[in-house]
Amino acid sequence: MKYKSYLFSSYNVNVEVSFLGTTGHAMEYHLMFHVKGKSLNYETQLQNLHSAYNELLKDRLIDDAKPVMKRYFLSDIANQVEKLQDDLKSFPSCSTSIIQQPPLDGSKIALWCYLITNANPAYEHYWMAGAGIALGNSEEQTHLLLKNYETELQRRGCTLVENCVRTWFFVQNIDVNYAGMVKARRENFIEQGLTENTHYIASTGIEGRHANFNIHVLLDAYAVKGLQPKQMKYLYAPNHLSATAVYGVTFERGVSVLYGDRRQLYISGTASIDSNGDVLHLGDVVLQAHRMCENVEKLLKEGNAGFEHLAQIIIYLRDVADYSVIKLMLEKRFPRVPKQFLLAPVCRSTWLIEMECIAVKVERNIDFKFF
Repeated sequence: MKYKSYLFSSYNVNVEVSFLGTTGHAMEYHLMFHVKGKSLNYETQLQNLHSAYNELLKDRLIDDAKPVMKRYFLSDIANQVEKLQDDLKSFPSCSTSIIQQPPLDGSKIALWCYLITNANPAYEHYWMAGAGIALGNSEEQTHLLLKNYETELQRRGCTLVENCVRTWFFVQNIDVNYAGMVKARRENFIEQGLTENTHYIASTGIEGRHANFNIHVLLDAYAVKGLQPKQMKYLYAPNHLSATAVYGVTFERGVSVLYGDRRQLYISGTASIDSNGDVLHLGDVVLQAHRMCENVEKLLKEGNAGFEHLAQIIIYLRDVADYSVIKLMLEKRFPRVPKQFLLAPVCRSTWLIEMECIAVKVERNIDFKFF
């Protein structure tokens, strides 16, 4: 990966950028926006972020890159979402999720944006974001969300089993509502023929909430039409991580998607866990972070990649008091990779930290079409 950083001093905004592409073919960009100025009110921070966004895309990115997915992280969604949604009306439409996961740098808003240019029409990339249903409990909502998603995939000539690459489940009050989401997902996957003997889907299940308090689960997802079965390889690193089914959940640790010119790797939410499914280093966030990174490294290696191919990282912490030490540690380990540090408890209370990431590596494979 290649990396750049832009400081928009007039807006108090810093943007971390990773990018990769091949001559005459698609360029991919991951952008992480960070708003400085803790004393600024929300509307000013939002205005500054979007001013930097407009200037960056207009004047500094090449090849007419277009956003295909955005995820906004808010500190107080109930009081902030209306102004954001109003602002978004002036932007070209793209798949957008808005989640309450407070940025740990003290700002009120942050943004992850994914852009591509010159995408190969042989593939249809389908990003879905912000799906939620304000009816029933977390189990019932997850059932409906997955059914609706499967119907939409079928409308596009796709299936959950063959085309879905990655999902994100954002669960309000995760210590209470996670079990219902897990139960519904497991039952849905069985109906779809997905078992521990076939495959599941790379995923993150993490605390996050919608402005509507009745929405207990939100779903983001990514699918690709045009993939051949051999293009997707699931990642396990069994000497370091257990199969998720060992502790009753149904997702893959990661997935590698191979194209003719590159390999993309999507690493699921990964924490300090061992090959037996046990939490390691109880109560010590620094040691948990070291084990977390070791597990991610092994998953990337199994996918024929490494930390040097990281395009972005999202780090979730349960306790805001851990932010300063973890930021120092991970900024030192991944100094140029675009990152977000967010307040978002993990599905087990004893996990103090979790990370997910995306990696992209240049490859040459004559069996598949370019990205």
